[in-house]
Amino acid sequence: MTGRKKVSPDVTFDPQAEIAPSRALVPSVMKLNEHRVEVGFWPKIRRVAARVPFAKDALSVWYCAKDDDTPIAAKGMMLAALAYFVLPVDAIPDFIAGLGYTDDAAVFAAMLALVGKNLKPRHREAAKKTIEGMRD
Repeated sequence: MTGRKKVSPDVTFDPQAEIAPSRALVPSVMKLNEHRVEVGFWPKIRRVAARVPFAKDALSVWYCAKDDDTPIAAKGMMLAALAYFVLPVDAIPDFIAGLGYTDDAAVFAAMLALVGKNLKPRHREAAKKTIEGMRD
């Protein structure tokens, strides 16, 4: 997808737009973040799985966010963290060797501290299998 696209009547999808953490649980923002993740997560995780030490955590969070048993507030926080991960522009550009993913890792660490109890063994196991399959 290129350019801007309406995700809902009151939300415009802009892949370059900054994510506002204070609005992560607003329904229209959750929908926007979910769209960002749907569009960008799998292409990015395939590109970086071997280089990003928290790839398994990112996948666990993705599986948890897709789980119907996960509370909506936890999903909102998870989708915000995943959307930050897939955005091409963030605090420290991802192409900077050695530092590029430190901000993404910090976002995941903070999010996991808040809602990590929602990650179940089945989410972690699915992530482990997926990562192993990608690296083979």
